[in-house]
Amino acid sequence: MSNNVPTVKLNNGVEMPTLGFGVFQVPDLNEAEKAVTEAIDTCYRLIDTAAAYQNEEAVGKAIKNSSVNRDDIFVTSKLWVSDFNYERAKKGIDTSLQKLGLDYMDLYLLHQPYGDTMGAWRALEEAQKEGKVRAIGVSNFYADQLQDLMLTMPVKPALNQIEVNPWYQQDAEVKFAQSQDVRVEAWAPFAEGKHDIFKNETIAEIAAKYGKSNGQVILRWLLQRGITVIPKSVHQKRMAENIDVFDFELTDDDMKKMASLDKNESQFFDHRDPVTIEQIFGSSLQQVKESEK
Repeated sequence: MSNNVPTVKLNNGVEMPTLGFGVFQVPDLNEAEKAVTEAIDTCYRLIDTAAAYQNEEAVGKAIKNSSVNRDDIFVTSKLWVSDFNYERAKKGIDTSLQKLGLDYMDLYLLHQPYGDTMGAWRALEEAQKEGKVRAIGVSNFYADQLQDLMLTMPVKPALNQIEVNPWYQQDAEVKFAQSQDVRVEAWAPFAEGKHDIFKNETIAEIAAKYGKSNGQVILRWLLQRGITVIPKSVHQKRMAENIDVFDFELTDDDMKKMASLDKNESQFFDHRDPVTIEQIFGSSLQQVKESEK
């Protein structure tokens, strides 16, 4: 790859960059296409989208119009809960490929740990065998859910994408996945700016030593924990800043200071909260009804 982002081998031998670009909450297709185009121009080679983000078409267009070879761009997408059974998952995979305009995806994830995950996973396993997907994984699975899937199904997930940031460090979850050779990828690494994360004094003190920003220190901290990161920004200057984190290294003392910031609570919602699960299922059932009209 023509940038300075290191790659890591997943448990099936597929190589992926350790830092990429996310497009969550960029539903406007023109804005999403522009953002991905700028990200590719800024040397990002991992692009993360999802069926639920409603911008797969824009991601595909940006990749198609790029001067970068398709094989040098690592594309991730995710299946939404409304498609969590074997038959619907098979169609969902094909729909993602169609919207992206691609022959294959590099990584495809089950977006949530609810519903018929085993049936959906079987469809992902088949898609991998057929060459539609190079690696398969999950998102938002807790250790027990990950273990259940690994003990039940033939193919082990290559990756688990979960919320990890200074306020919600998920140390036990990260360590369990890593002990099973399942790569951890952090969504919302900046906690969407909550608790004034970009002005936090502890992080700023560390940042000042290296002439870096709070955001760069957070990304460096995650990378040094062996976690892949996918920061999102629609501003090219911030994109360039976020990828410029491979020329310094945090000390053990810095890492301890970062560890001391853990509030041990999700900054968004608890994936084990019955109300949250009901809301996710409610929106998914609505999507199914609309698609069947």
